[in-house]
Amino acid sequence: MSMLEVKNLKKVYTTRFGGNKVVALQNVNLTVERGEYVAIMGESGSGKTTLLNILATLDKPTEGEVLLDGKKMNSIKEKELAKFRREQLGFVFQEFNLLDNFSVRDNIYLPLVLADVHHTEMESRIKPIAAKLGITDLLEKFPYEISGGQKQRVAVARAIITQPEIVLADEPTGALDSRSTDELLEQFANINKEGQTILMVTHSVKAASTAGRVLFIKDGIVYHQIYRGNESNSEFYRRISDSLTALMGDGFRAVND
Repeated sequence: MSMLEVKNLKKVYTTRFGGNKVVALQNVNLTVERGEYVAIMGESGSGKTTLLNILATLDKPTEGEVLLDGKKMNSIKEKELAKFRREQLGFVFQEFNLLDNFSVRDNIYLPLVLADVHHTEMESRIKPIAAKLGITDLLEKFPYEISGGQKQRVAVARAIITQPEIVLADEPTGALDSRSTDELLEQFANINKEGQTILMVTHSVKAASTAGRVLFIKDGIVYHQIYRGNESNSEFYRRISDSLTALMGDGFRAVND
């Protein structure tokens, strides 16, 4: 069984007064295996962020279902959703979402504090993660004292300290310069090699080229997917670029066709 399964997913938004309906996703089917690193690409308005929000249980589908380790995510009771997100999902956002009045250490600890994890356990978890991400010397600083690239590494630490089933990343390199982007993508590749499953929404071909598989969404439909295989980042980059060009020109049929 795949770790994450999306079956016949459809999302329709109705305008405030019910006059118009917008189909954001239609008949989306996909699976993610444990330990995979998958990127989702598409133009603004293509449905990729809607899909991520549904996977994050921040939105509910109109039709279809999402299963994580066989558990139907859209059947989780509202009062249990926060606990489910905290324990099963890790989040990395474009804008970091760090609390400026909390130290770096306390920002990383926050999901564990909410889960009532003992301080000794929190300390044992943070040490190897901080060392791996190169932020040990930043733990007593505050977010306003560190760079954007450092903030994003802190956000990654916060996402993985709960040992989640899957990390969901929404445009994680969007607010970073090229050097910080390279550093973050290297960290993503490293934590994936250690077994962490990652699903990333991105506009960046460079970011997508570090993944093992790329899904292309257009008009709410998964049109195409490609696998890295044994290709280098630069080789995969070129193939992703070619696929995007074909997608814009309807050069291939939808995966679900």
